[in-house]
Amino acid sequence: METDFLKIIETRRSCRKYKKEQVKDSELKAVLEAGTYAPTSRGMQSPYIVAVQNEAVLRKLAGMNAKVMGSTSNPYYDAPTYVLVFASLDSHNPVQDGSCVLENMMLAAHAIGLASCWIHREREMFETPEGKELIREWGLPENIIGVGALALGYADGDLPKPKPRKEGYYRIVK
Repeated sequence: METDFLKIIETRRSCRKYKKEQVKDSELKAVLEAGTYAPTSRGMQSPYIVAVQNEAVLRKLAGMNAKVMGSTSNPYYDAPTYVLVFASLDSHNPVQDGSCVLENMMLAAHAIGLASCWIHREREMFETPEGKELIREWGLPENIIGVGALALGYADGDLPKPKPRKEGYYRIVK
């Protein structure tokens, strides 16, 4: 295994403070492309990825997520780009498929100098009439669920140091 890749895994951290600078198109495309290479159940490629950079839509999504959370703050930490992941309910493992997509994109983002944070509550957001309307506007099929999202951008400051790994995290059975 490539040690550089292991270093990417070991050093990736969730970012909760972003610069206002928008993500470069080439970097965003690289992150999105990495998501398309995630493993999916039976190779069905059931997830859908939507990258949002439009300020009005970002505000709307932040409001929808905050409402689910019962908060008024921006759950996406004011990142300049949100990357939403949906998966088809026709797939055998929609949440697992979408989760693999999100992880691939987080690792790719870190590898090219972007910061990210996995955001929750997209399932609840897109079960609402407002969420279903966005799904239609974006040309997505109706039989999908929101799996999660990434806040994506350039870190404004240092990322947190890793916590020590717990004892007994893994076992080897021979």
